[in-house]
Amino acid sequence: MANRKISNTLALAVLGLLREQPMHPYEMASTLRERHKDSSFKVNSGSLYDTVEALVRHGWIEPVETARDGRRPERTVYAATGLGESEFVRWIDELLRTPVAEYPKFMAAVSYLGALGPDRAAEALTERAQQLSRRIEETRAVLADTVDSGKVPRLFMIEVECSLHAWEAELAWTRRTVTEIRDGSLVWPRAERTEQGWTWSAPTDTERKGTAG
Repeated sequence: MANRKISNTLALAVLGLLREQPMHPYEMASTLRERHKDSSFKVNSGSLYDTVEALVRHGWIEPVETARDGRRPERTVYAATGLGESEFVRWIDELLRTPVAEYPKFMAAVSYLGALGPDRAAEALTERAQQLSRRIEETRAVLADTVDSGKVPRLFMIEVECSLHAWEAELAWTRRTVTEIRDGSLVWPRAERTEQGWTWSAPTDTERKGTAG
C-alpha cells in the first residue's frame, strides 16, 4: 500500500464533501453529522481544521472565497483541486481493494480475556452485548428514517449498513462466548508460578463444575 502524504481518513470525508460543492469547515462538520457520517469518521472542530490545513498544504484543496454570515466571523470556503480529486479516487480504490491490520482496542482486550477470570469476563462481555444491542437498534432506526423512507439513496449510507453488519456479528460472538463461559465449555486453565515461570494445566472436575455453575 502506498505511503500517502495524508493518511487521516477524515480527509476522505472532506474531499468527498468538496466533490459536491465548495464548503467552509463548519458546514463540513454539520453536513457530516446530519448524514450520520460521524459514526465512520471522528469529527470534531480541532481535528477537522487540522485536516483542512493539511489538505491545503499538500495542494489537495484550496481556498476559493471568504464568506461572512451576519455578525459571525469570516469563514474560508474551500474547493477540491484536480490533484485532490485524483488522490481521493485512488485512495478509495486502494482502501477497498487491500485489507490492512487496524488493531482495534476490543481485540487487544479479548487477547487477555483470561486475566479477568470467568465470572468477571462473562459480566464484562454481557455488558458489552447490551451496549451493542442498543447501538444496533439505534442504527436500524437511522437507516429506517433515511434509506427505507426514501429520503437518502442506500448508496449514500452504505458504510452505516456495513457497520451494522459488523456489530451484529460481534454481538453474536459476544453472546456465544458468554454462554460458553457460563456453561464451562470455555475453560480457564489453572495457572501456577514456578521458578521457571508460569505453567498451565487443565482445571479439575470440581473447578469445571464451579465455572459452569
